[in-house]
Order: sequence, then structure tokens, then C-alpha cells
Amino acid sequence: MGTRVLRVERVDGVEDEELRRGLEAIRVEQELPAEFPEEVRRAAEAAARAPRLPDLDRTDLELITIDPPGARDLDQAMHLERDGDGYVVHYAIADVMAFLSPGDPVDLEARRRGESLYGADTKVPLHPPVLSEGAASLLPDQVTPAFVWTLALDAAGAVTSAEVVRARVRSRAQLDYAAVQRQLDGADPGGTPGLLRTVGELRLAQEAARGGISLPRPSQELERRRDGWHLEFRQMLPVESWNAQVSLMTGFAAAEMMIAARVGVLRTLPPAPDEAVQRLRRTARALGVDWPADLPHPDLIRTLDPARPEHAALVVAATSLLRGAGYAVMDGSLPEQTEHAALASPYAHVTAPLRRLVDRFGLEVCAALTAGTPVPDWVREALPQLPDAMADSGRRAGAYERSVLDLVEALALEGRVGAEFAGVVLEAEKDGRKGTVMLRDPAVEAPLRAAEGSTLPVGEEVTATLTEADPVTRRVRFSC
Repeated sequence: MGTRVLRVERVDGVEDEELRRGLEAIRVEQELPAEFPEEVRRAAEAAARAPRLPDLDRTDLELITIDPPGARDLDQAMHLERDGDGYVVHYAIADVMAFLSPGDPVDLEARRRGESLYGADTKVPLHPPVLSEGAASLLPDQVTPAFVWTLALDAAGAVTSAEVVRARVRSRAQLDYAAVQRQLDGADPGGTPGLLRTVGELRLAQEAARGGISLPRPSQELERRRDGWHLEFRQMLPVESWNAQVSLMTGFAAAEMMIAARVGVLRTLPPAPDEAVQRLRRTARALGVDWPADLPHPDLIRTLDPARPEHAALVVAATSLLRGAGYAVMDGSLPEQTEHAALASPYAHVTAPLRRLVDRFGLEVCAALTAGTPVPDWVREALPQLPDAMADSGRRAGAYERSVLDLVEALALEGRVGAEFAGVVLEAEKDGRKGTVMLRDPAVEAPLRAAEGSTLPVGEEVTATLTEADPVTRRVRFSC
């Protein structure tokens, strides 16, 4: 349930200077670093040459990675196997601290940044690429230090045991989602890809049984054609959902360990407020999506098919139910809230340490608990600062994503001022004059103003006239 990262497809020979200039303007406005300080780069290069490799050797595991095409910051690799009527999942997670020391230049810079920022094929990384896209990444055919989770599952997909240890690993292959999906849509390839489908579907059934939600949130794809920019939603492939279930399962196991020991950091979310659910119901009516009055919103969301434009739009609107997420630290006593309401379970971030600061601390806690050793002092000392640090980085990530979306929406609509578009009114301010419209095509959500003397018909379809689309100011406006 991460951010909606934009991917860009280009036609050969077509320039995208407007996009490049716009992204650079966002970086400058938001005071994002263009590169790492020299001291940090030098420290990262030295660390890449001398990792602390664990004694335990698990290079026997035939691990694979499954990520978007061209990805280099590979946090996770997996190997799945049958065990009688159940399954065993080996899940290797990059070990950042095998390269760093608490308080060294790379560590301090990562604590300032908090997380990697993504959008429109650009990246402001958490760690220098020599580590995050090189020595610390679980790239194929290199021996890498990792945290290796071993999760035993019963025949129904419920976790019966979990542990995590430090070990050396070697990924065998780097696969992308589309290629794996093509394999699975044909003959069952067996091995890890085939078992990923089996385990993923079992875990989705487990999620439904406990009342959890995993939004099949579409990404937006910006395509540069010879006649201009085109923006559309791209549906999530089933393999992406199955892959996400393995990550979530690991986060649940980590949270259970931490809660049992009363030490660590949890990812929490309060229940969705009634007004947010009612707004989503209005959006469903506007989009023509049937939602029986007695059907809870998690069950409705599970019926959505992102291949249908109206369903894809409702998935995007449902992200409003996820507001208020945060982190809760414990060290000796439990916090007031331990559960992530959307997942209907306690949960911890531990599967993306190359891209998110908090994960490395959770991993250190869980490895110590598995080994029966004290949680390192440097981890306990950092725990109280993590919620504020991650809240700050989350705000930066949100602002960056929103600015990138504004930019590409303006690019997709540039030159079409005066054109009319079919859309639905999602919401309106108290006076009813201003609100938000969601277009069906292109994939745009933008401000809408009613004509003089009228009010916006919330939940109804309208014909919206584009009045402004400026990539320089990143402003898109409609009227009706």
C-alpha cells in the first residue's frame, strides 16, 4: 500500500525535456538533495568494498527477486517450497547495517532523509547507489549479507512459526512482474513462481477472513507519444498482489515478535472514520459501482476489478480510508494502539530497508529476539525518534508525489484548454461552488468550479470543461 509511483513510457526519438525541467523545478522548490555529500559518497564506497558478511551461509537457497523492470534497489528475495501439507517461505531482506556503523556518515545521512522518493522514473534515494543499487542490493549472482526470514505455513496459509537470522545469500535471478505473470498464465512453472501464486491466494483468503484490506491500487503511466503526453491507470497484476502478501505476512510476524517482547516499532492505523466511508459510498454511486448498503467496505474493495476504469477510480478514492497511519514505539510497555486497522492485524515495516529507514531498526529487533540476545543499545536509543523522523519523511514523500502527479496531469492536458471531458464530482466545499472532479480518461483528479449561480452535484456525472493546464505552475482546473 505504498505510494502511486508513476512510470514513463517513451517513443523512440521523442524528447521529454518538459518533464525533465518540471521534475528539476520540483526538486529545487522542495529543497531535495541533488546528490550525496562527498563525505557520504566516500564512506559508502568504502563500505561497499568491506561488508561484514555473516558466518551463516544460505547461498544454497535458490532465491529470486520479482520487481518492476529495471529496478536496482532490490530489498527482497524469496524461495518457496512445500512441506508436507504446508509450505515454507524463505524471505531474504537486504542487511544495510552489514555495511554501516551507527553514527557514520551514511547512517546519519539516511536518518536525515528517512526514505527514498520516487516519481516519473526519478529517484531521490535513501542510501548512495553504490550501496542501494550495488553492494547491499540483492542483485543476482552476488553474495550479499541479508536477514533471512523462515516462515512455516499450514495448508490454509496461516503462519505457524517464524524466525529471522543473519546469513549470506545469493539470488539466482532477477524477474519482473509481467514476465512472471506471463509464465503463470501459461503452464504452471512450478518452483517458487508457482508456489507464490498458491501461497499468495491462501494469504488473500486469510486477509478476507480477518477483515483486512489490500488496495489493488493502480499506478499511473505517462506515455510520451509523438502527438503528446498520455496518462492512464495501469492495473496491478495478480503476481504483484501475491508478492505483496509475502511482504505483509513477514510484517505481521515481525509485529508479533515485537509485541511479545514489548520492544520495537509498529506501523499503526486507526479505523476509518464514518465520514470517509460515506464519502467513498458517494464516489461509488458517482462511478456506477454497486455497493449494497449492508456490505462492509473491506468486502466491497475485494470485489473491485482495477481493469475496469470505474473500479480503478474507486480504488484510488479508497486511499482516503488509509489516512492517519503512523508509528508506535514500545520499549517495556505496549502502546495504546497496536493494530493497523486496514490490515486488521498488528504490523511492522521490516521488508524495505534500502528504501525506508525504519525497517532496519525493526529487523535488528527481530534478529536479536530470534537469537535470544539483547536488542542493541543503538537501536533502543533510536526508537523514540523514529515516529517523528518517519512522519517528516512521509510528508516530504507525499508532497513530492503530489507535485509529480500535478506535473504529469498538466502535461497530459496541455494544449486542450476548452475541451470537454466526462467525469464525476467527488466532493464539494460547504458553499457547493468548488470541489473535485475525477475524469475517466485521462486518469486525472483535479479542482472543479461550478458555473455562476449553481452548485456542484456531488456524486453525479458531469461534463467538465478544461480552463487551465499549465506544466510550469503544475495547475489544472475545470469548470462545469
